[in-house]
Amino acid sequence: MVTTTNAELNCYCERIEQHLPNWSSRFLSWLRQPSNRGARILVAALLGLGALFAFLPVLGLWMLPLGLIIISQDLPFLQRPLVKAFQWIEASVGRLKRWRNARSIG
Repeated sequence: MVTTTNAELNCYCERIEQHLPNWSSRFLSWLRQPSNRGARILVAALLGLGALFAFLPVLGLWMLPLGLIIISQDLPFLQRPLVKAFQWIEASVGRLKRWRNARSIG
């Protein structure tokens, strides 16, 4: 059963995939397939662990949201907060763009 929240999250994930390099987009698409639950759990756990070592080069806090996005397919209680976060980010970026355009015109 696909809920509205799940459908919205899938839409955001597909939009993210469009902005990734081809190889990582294919990997994320493969990872999101329902049959790859074990791989999703492993990748999300590794990303979460990597976020703990944010003080090291390359590893960082960027890994935590990515891990949450990946594991949210298996943990429905994470889907609504992630969709809300995506909506907030989208609205904030829109406000920032409008503000920047208004400043450049005036």
